[in-house]
Amino acid sequence: MSTLSIVCGILLILVGLAGYIHGTSTGHGSVTALIPAFIGIPLALLGVIAGIKDGWRKHLMHVAVVIALLGFIATAGRLISKLSELTMSAAVLSQTATAIICVVFIILSIRSFAAARKDRL
Repeated sequence: MSTLSIVCGILLILVGLAGYIHGTSTGHGSVTALIPAFIGIPLALLGVIAGIKDGWRKHLMHVAVVIALLGFIATAGRLISKLSELTMSAAVLSQTATAIICVVFIILSIRSFAAARKDRL
């Protein structure tokens, strides 16, 4: 589970960096392009710490899921609110990638939590 958090965190960091680099290269650079990275950094750090501190793993992974859930709600909500005027821009691609990475992390985490609970019983 901690490895999944690290992988998803790194993917989000890459999405944010790619969006920021693309924006600055086209003259439309904005710090908001780094929002996926701001979600990915805590996810990756929580995964690293969970791998080191085995006793904290359960709690840290729950925090990681909450961060991913907030990231999904924010990006998916933004996409849905602008649904009628969406264009295939870098911002839309970045938001879509962020939402997909976050929701995949959430789904896989819930499956992992359910399996762990089932194994414990």
